[in-house]
Amino acid sequence: MSISRRAFLKKSAAGAAAAGCLPAPGVLRAGPLGLPIGSQTYPHRQRIQDGDFAGLCHDLAALGIGNLELCSPGYREFAGLKDGKQTRKILEDAGLKCPSAHFELGELRSRQQESIAWAHDVGMTQMGTASLNGHVENGTTTMEIVKRAAEEYNRIGEAAAKAGMQQFLHDERFEMAKVEGRVVYEALLELLDPKLVKMQFQMSAMPAVGDVVTYFTKYPGRFLSMHLQGVDLNPPPAPPPGPGGRGARAPQLAVGHDSLDWKKIFAAARTGGVRNYFIEQSWDLTVQSAAYLKTLNV
Repeated sequence: MSISRRAFLKKSAAGAAAAGCLPAPGVLRAGPLGLPIGSQTYPHRQRIQDGDFAGLCHDLAALGIGNLELCSPGYREFAGLKDGKQTRKILEDAGLKCPSAHFELGELRSRQQESIAWAHDVGMTQMGTASLNGHVENGTTTMEIVKRAAEEYNRIGEAAAKAGMQQFLHDERFEMAKVEGRVVYEALLELLDPKLVKMQFQMSAMPAVGDVVTYFTKYPGRFLSMHLQGVDLNPPPAPPPGPGGRGARAPQLAVGHDSLDWKKIFAAARTGGVRNYFIEQSWDLTVQSAAYLKTLNV
């Protein structure tokens, strides 16, 4: 007789708890660097939109996850989490903490104080956005656009700091573009105020942005967190495009099932200042990645 994934997880978690293998609610599960293993919830957003946030929290806790990173209620799928105090109760009932969340840049521009109030209610101390969304054409942008984006985000970071929040910046399309022969992400590291804005490194961006260890050692203390994905730095040649004009996508890899030296990355993360790390992958890859991180001693 087959059982659902959720039923299997609940049965496994119950057995582990009975055997004393799971921590009590509220006790963080330590991973590399002695920090709790985290999960960004965006890949699991459908369950949140379907009203199963509590179930998702318990399922992630059963994997050994201790921290979640949310997206704000400004994201359509996360609108059901608008009651920050209720969201915090659900997290605490599952033994989880939520130190940070992603916010739409438009929210931070026009409704920052409302966003800060929600973040306080949930119990977080870190607020970020995926990208500064500057104009990019053919993979490049101008220094004027980069400077303007940095000035605006410094102002956002200053307002956040006054409210007891640490602002951070992720790296997506704009940050991966080129400006005057180098990556925008690096230019932003020099233009953003190191006290007002920390950085969050996205591992899957390494082929475009550069080596994470180099960033951590070149810019000590500038990084707050990481998004973890498995990365193959030497992928096989892409297959030729099919009838629709697109080649097959490279398979996604779990952390520890790829070509990265994770021990070296986490060791450098100390220098970088990393305080949180979040797996950002599909459910099956989250399961594999969490299992690997529990074995990684750094």
